[in-house]
Amino acid sequence: MEQTEESNANKKCTKTRSFRDTANPHKHQYHYQHQLLQYSNQYGFCNQNQHQRYYPALLPLPTQMPFQLTLPPLPQNHGFRTKTHLHKPSCKLNNPPLAASSDTQVQNVAISPAPEGLQRPKSLPRKGDSGRGVIGARQPQSLVAARRPDSGGIEGPVISLLANHFLVRFDSSQRIFHYNVEISPNPSKEVARMIKQKLVMENPVMLSGAFPAYDGRKNLYSSVEFQNDRLEFYVSLPIPTNKTTLPNREFNDLLDKHQKLKLFRINIKLVSKFDGKELSSYLSKEGDDWVPLPQDYLHALDVILRESPTEKCISVGRSLYSNYMGGTKDIGGGAVGLRGFFQSLRPTQQGLALNVDFSVTAFHESIGVIPYLQKRLEFLRDLSQRKTRGLTGEEKKEVEKALKNIRVFVCHRESVQRYRVYGLTDEATENLWFADRDGKNLRLVTYFKEHYNYDIQFRNLPCLQISRSKPCYLPMELCMICEGQKFLGKLSDDQTARILKMGCQRPRERKAIIDGVMRGPVGPKSGIQGREFKLHVSGEMTRLNGRILQPPKLKLGDGGHVRDLTPSRHDRQWNLLDSHVFEGAQIERWALISFGGTSDQKSYIPKFINQLSQRCEQLGIFLNKNTIVRPQFESTQVLNNVSLLESKLKKTHRAALNNLQLLICVMEKRHKGYADLKRIAETSIGVVSQCCLYPNLSKLSSQFLANLALKINAKVGGCTVALYNSLHSQIPRLLQSDEPVIFMGADVTHPHPLDDFSPSVAAVVGSMNWPAANKYVSRMRSQTHRQEIIQDLGAMVGELLEDFYQEVNKLPKRIIFFRDGVSETQFYKVLQEELQAIRGACSRFPDYKPLITFAVVQKRHHTRLFPFENDPSSTQTPFSDENIPPGTVVDTVITHPREFDFYLCSHWGVKGTSRPTHYHVLWDESQFTSDELQKLVYNLCYTFVRCTKPVSLVPPAYYAHLAAYRGRLYLDRAEPSAYMRSSPTLSRAAPPKATPLPKLSENVKKLMFYC
Repeated sequence: MEQTEESNANKKCTKTRSFRDTANPHKHQYHYQHQLLQYSNQYGFCNQNQHQRYYPALLPLPTQMPFQLTLPPLPQNHGFRTKTHLHKPSCKLNNPPLAASSDTQVQNVAISPAPEGLQRPKSLPRKGDSGRGVIGARQPQSLVAARRPDSGGIEGPVISLLANHFLVRFDSSQRIFHYNVEISPNPSKEVARMIKQKLVMENPVMLSGAFPAYDGRKNLYSSVEFQNDRLEFYVSLPIPTNKTTLPNREFNDLLDKHQKLKLFRINIKLVSKFDGKELSSYLSKEGDDWVPLPQDYLHALDVILRESPTEKCISVGRSLYSNYMGGTKDIGGGAVGLRGFFQSLRPTQQGLALNVDFSVTAFHESIGVIPYLQKRLEFLRDLSQRKTRGLTGEEKKEVEKALKNIRVFVCHRESVQRYRVYGLTDEATENLWFADRDGKNLRLVTYFKEHYNYDIQFRNLPCLQISRSKPCYLPMELCMICEGQKFLGKLSDDQTARILKMGCQRPRERKAIIDGVMRGPVGPKSGIQGREFKLHVSGEMTRLNGRILQPPKLKLGDGGHVRDLTPSRHDRQWNLLDSHVFEGAQIERWALISFGGTSDQKSYIPKFINQLSQRCEQLGIFLNKNTIVRPQFESTQVLNNVSLLESKLKKTHRAALNNLQLLICVMEKRHKGYADLKRIAETSIGVVSQCCLYPNLSKLSSQFLANLALKINAKVGGCTVALYNSLHSQIPRLLQSDEPVIFMGADVTHPHPLDDFSPSVAAVVGSMNWPAANKYVSRMRSQTHRQEIIQDLGAMVGELLEDFYQEVNKLPKRIIFFRDGVSETQFYKVLQEELQAIRGACSRFPDYKPLITFAVVQKRHHTRLFPFENDPSSTQTPFSDENIPPGTVVDTVITHPREFDFYLCSHWGVKGTSRPTHYHVLWDESQFTSDELQKLVYNLCYTFVRCTKPVSLVPPAYYAHLAAYRGRLYLDRAEPSAYMRSSPTLSRAAPPKATPLPKLSENVKKLMFYC
């Protein structure tokens, strides 16, 4: 039983299938579709659409099915084009993209009053009843992002760089006419673009000869004004309109069916007219300093520049993927990696710039559903040899998870229809019956034999359910995966490693790829839109100067004495061969438990304990050479049983008289029971744990033992390193030793994209010592599914402030807050709501008005910096293809034209091309200069507890990310999650109330258990 996805009649699976070489031996599966689309040219349909492309296939061909298709007779005298015409564009139009503005307008909105009813901490004196709030005391009338305090920093030697930003020059007097487009019935984006193409081709006079840009939805932009402000058109396209729901409604008289045209009504209405003068004024910093970014013109230019690439590539978010970029690569598990590029239009200090970067992502392999499942699921590897096998309950859940929401097409008959998989049938194929139009019950396998002369082979497998609410079935073996679909599932470790390897290019190679995109036939300069709208995109990367900040002097231990060290290597890494950690822990009572492992592997345990203890001693950490109880050896199966695992861990804890400092767990391999182990240890028992794998125990390298020792030391209360010159001595203008500062980090982690129900998890961490600022306590909360704003931020900040008061005996004079995981489109909303929450937390304490600095930290951006190789100083180094050095900071040319932001590459990139971290200050009551804040952030990057090198992300944000991930683990269970068990025929419901996280044990609450 089949149901057409009418509104998705031209999804990307068909769009890319037509790229294939016409000489391919498998063309019989698609030849009719090519003929059908060519036949539609009789109706004035523009040939250069997603069906008539001249680029190579995006994805591999499906494998040949085990039976031949019989082509229906074709109409006479239709003058089909020759094969060579499939490789040429036949009209000048280009499909427009779905585009969004790359920046967010910061509006002027008053801060709402502080939330009432916040619980005050009991250990501090409460504020009196005067009713004076903190917010009103220093609150401005409106909330705007912090402006850059100066023209940029000056500290550090200069380095010549290139950035993957390409200058875009526009004529500010060029008017753009914005039209609203209403199409009825509502089509998919691809069909909407086909309609726009035919409309432009057939109505040049009414449209004043324009070639407008279209986003596939509501927005149409033209460089000239149309003949009328309101226009109405009717366009007919040969779109399949069949709404078949029963198998016997096949294509009898196939050609006549496809000659039926679908009629669309298009209403076009002028919305606005604007030019680029406001944008030009904003970029040149003329006029009022608080004028918001003109989003309308910027959005229009973004749509215009994306139109040509979108026509020729598969669009995924703001990235575009094409076989032109180097073909596909099998990454296993039914997935292929495809190369592409990212592009985004950004306002910068040099003017408008197009940020273009190389990107890679995974797509579903376009093969039959049966071979796809054989590749995707280990337990179905031998499915083709065991055609009579069925599925157990758990296996069926795994199959449904693998196929849900994937689009497929059928190959037992000729059709251009695609279907979305909503789930699997409850019954096996051989037990499925349906009623035909006359009410007669037919057995599905009999129907396919009688109507298609095909014997279904895999009769004990369920069918695909292709309707959300109706019983519509397709046998798996007759379905193919549509190509051009981004991989929906979670990539395995092996798949992730292969994808990362595809996208791991050294700087010189990555730069060459990006330059190739700009010159190539699918890049942003490949269309006519530049000429149409008087745009000029530079083909050269932006040249600019950065600065290299000097590394701080560090404080290490040395047998009870303090030793100083300045990292002088080019990668700024230091070692602990001749020194100790700054603060080594004393671990007297600990235990070890093993899960799985061969007898040989288990024999490594005594040696492992001895060598780990010795390595800890070398680092100034005391780890008792004897465990408090004998090492416990359990089966791996214990990790599959939550209650059994908990009883084993509690038994070990009781044997240690309920007084364990550390539990080391050795596993045979990575296991999903890791999540349960962490949750039980940290919430139910109250002990920090350290997991490791048996394969690493066979080597026992000094580096492995040192890394393990550093993590253990941090978890039980020690610290690796401190700054020799405290922060207050480095920034004396603002910071004082007797005015403590708390550094906070916050992040939100969301469930897997296919998970429609699980809560998001927010975490906030805060430093608990001053001036060292290298020990952080965490707070975690679950919240509404995919909610980015931290809902309980006020409560978590309040708890951290109270903890800080207990440790330092003072409340902090300044709060420096680093917020991770926020996109530019959410800057204002996060600032408005979360700054309010922080102030609300402060208002719990009497007369407490700290100075707040709120900065967003971004790693998921696409700005890359390359050494400028023509610089004489760089050619003299042996690292001509190396990454930019640690400490490289950029705060001019490619940064925001008015707001306070900078790029800092604080780490050394060992593989691939370094990605600098982008820091964007949204609020700054301390009034840092560029040099002061950049030095502060860079110095903090040297204090991360898990390694002896500077990290790429400021530690408060890094720790918040780790803590949020730990909270996510608490919600994970060994059994499948609820969303996978839900019925495929049910409509998507609103996400349920967030399940609260289990409460942390008091024993671990103030430790860095999450690191």
